[in-house]
Amino acid sequence: MVTLRHLRYIVAVADTLNFRRAAEICLVSQPTLSVQIAEVEAFLGLTLFERTRRSVVLTPIGREIAERARGVLREANEIVDLARSLRAPLSGPLRLGVIATLGPYLLPYVLSAFREKHPSLRLYLREDPSLRLERRLRAGELDLILVDMPIDDAGLDIMDLFFEPLWLAAPPDHALADRTRVSVEDLAGRDLLLLEEGHCLRDEVLDLCRRVGAREHGGFQATSLDTLRQMVASRIGLTLLPDLYVAAEAAQDPNIRMIPFSAPPVRRVGLAWRKTSARVAEFREFGAFILARLPASLVVP
Repeated sequence: MVTLRHLRYIVAVADTLNFRRAAEICLVSQPTLSVQIAEVEAFLGLTLFERTRRSVVLTPIGREIAERARGVLREANEIVDLARSLRAPLSGPLRLGVIATLGPYLLPYVLSAFREKHPSLRLYLREDPSLRLERRLRAGELDLILVDMPIDDAGLDIMDLFFEPLWLAAPPDHALADRTRVSVEDLAGRDLLLLEEGHCLRDEVLDLCRRVGAREHGGFQATSLDTLRQMVASRIGLTLLPDLYVAAEAAQDPNIRMIPFSAPPVRRVGLAWRKTSARVAEFREFGAFILARLPASLVVP
């Protein structure tokens, strides 16, 4: 018969299209995994993967079975999570996904105190762009995600946490550098340095640019907030940086000027998890723990 172990092997090969990497993920030898896949194919009377020396390709029926296997594994994990949550809430593994422009600057306010309160919890962090985190959440690879909102909430529960103000970062010799405050209208006609494609913050700043008549600085796209800050320090242009990053990194940089907005643009941050999760009460407790430890500069809805 087909077991959960077989399904894990099928999904691993479907995800990697490589038997060696799939075996590493499943912590078995490649021959063991190959034999197990062959046994499933023989039992079902179907070919799930077309193999050559150089490639592995999912057959159409293999693709459908792999997708159904993901659902079965997700449900099996929910059973384990339900039992664990009833026996010992907030214990065992918790897989949290977080975006790179947020996690390193928010989680230090929270994680050490949370681990102290829940010493049996094993928290695993995954840093990825928002869309990839959302896909991993829906696939059951993550338990909850901490991301910019809005996201596609079909099948998901959302817990709004806070609004994070954005600051203007300018070179010291820029015309706006001596201002104690600026307005978003001051950005009209100006070029702004932005993050590369895939970052939610890029999309939010682009929306602001369209509203006020600003533009993206041509030819430059940063991979991180640190890169944006260095580009401003090099007098390439202006950018917007989120409040938590400003407090942690940018405010101490003598080579840039951080200027608050009189009515700051904000990004909306929240937690998301699958509606089917058995750990909803735990996730809400985690969200409440974050809310209780937020810096005063963040706005709670």
